[in-house]
Amino acid sequence: MATKTELSPTARESKNAQDMQVDEVLIPRKVPSLCSARYGIALVLHFCNFTTIAQNVIMNITMVAMVNSTSPQSQFNGSSEGLPVDSFGDLNKAPKSLSAKAPVYDWSPQIQGIIFGAVGYGGILTMAPSGYLAGRVGTKRVVGISLFATSFLTLCIPLAADFGIVFLIVTRIVQGLSQCSVIGGQFAIWEKWGPPHERSRLCSIALSGMLLGCFSAILIGGFISETLGWPFVFYIFGGVGCVCCLLWFIVIYDDPTSYPWISTSEKEYITSSLKQQVRSSQQPLPIKAVLRSLPIWSICLGCFSHQCYITATALLTLSCALSTLCQSGIYINVLDIAPRHSSFLMGASRGFSSMAPVIVPTVSGFLLSQDPEFGWRNVFFLLFAINLSGLIFYLIFGEADVQDWAKERKLTRL
Repeated sequence: MATKTELSPTARESKNAQDMQVDEVLIPRKVPSLCSARYGIALVLHFCNFTTIAQNVIMNITMVAMVNSTSPQSQFNGSSEGLPVDSFGDLNKAPKSLSAKAPVYDWSPQIQGIIFGAVGYGGILTMAPSGYLAGRVGTKRVVGISLFATSFLTLCIPLAADFGIVFLIVTRIVQGLSQCSVIGGQFAIWEKWGPPHERSRLCSIALSGMLLGCFSAILIGGFISETLGWPFVFYIFGGVGCVCCLLWFIVIYDDPTSYPWISTSEKEYITSSLKQQVRSSQQPLPIKAVLRSLPIWSICLGCFSHQCYITATALLTLSCALSTLCQSGIYINVLDIAPRHSSFLMGASRGFSSMAPVIVPTVSGFLLSQDPEFGWRNVFFLLFAINLSGLIFYLIFGEADVQDWAKERKLTRL
């Protein structure tokens, strides 16, 4: 018969001391975030996102200067160094942007819509593969090469426009492939750099560069077009992207163990925080389990509904401000429920949401053509319904715990 034995006070003190030592080993001591390597990585990603989104947005600003919608002649891809005096009645009354001697094209609204949407087609194709590829070969290579590609293509857009509309559309499509690879491939870096309780903050710092890039492009894009000419908008932001690309390859490393400028304490802090999430390279992605996972679908639908853009300026500004909170929620939720496969699933969810910028303009144009007077009201009501349904679905099925299909499976041999 087993009997219960009691420990002496000395033995109990010794056991408690051992437990405290074990706890000290298992619980990593937090390293200050100021001037740390992991927050430096987030800051570099911030500038990369700033550059990528700015390069995506500037076409919306320069199109006003690139297109001559008042020209009496209609050509498919005609260009001129300036407009004739007869077009405005007096040369002195011509827009100031024409004094920059930049080419002006006669593109119809349909052609302009194709040019705008060409970038979105690439997002559907590369978001998920870029995340998967970054998880396999490293974020440094995928994001760095993609950032250089989109920056180089940005520099080439004025030349492509001179060659013809087909060259411009192809350039925009390839640029979209590169831009979405930057966005979809960057999340894999937090698998090895982001402690679980800091990932929301780190990702928010990195993703906030998108908002700053959009704001900056809109703020100064028109000024550059007016003073220097619209081609210089692409030259300036393309050059900034090349500088960020150089900074990326110098500063970024795929994991803290190979980072030359990280302190020993921070390296130990990050690696000890991620011990439970070390993934096996031999473990395949459970596709069937992912497709049946309602938390994954809640993330995808949440991202989709967020991407779809109230009559009052104040309400529109407030909705845009509040929508940024999604960056620290649904956009990085995959890191919580499936950290082992987060690089692929993060890209897949963002790729799913990339269908919205392609579908929304088409549906909006249809609604506006059906009801020119109240069409915008119907558009906003539809977007409200999509956002609300995405929110409800995410609140019901969204989770923050690691899913069973994403946990490490131990194989036993008899």
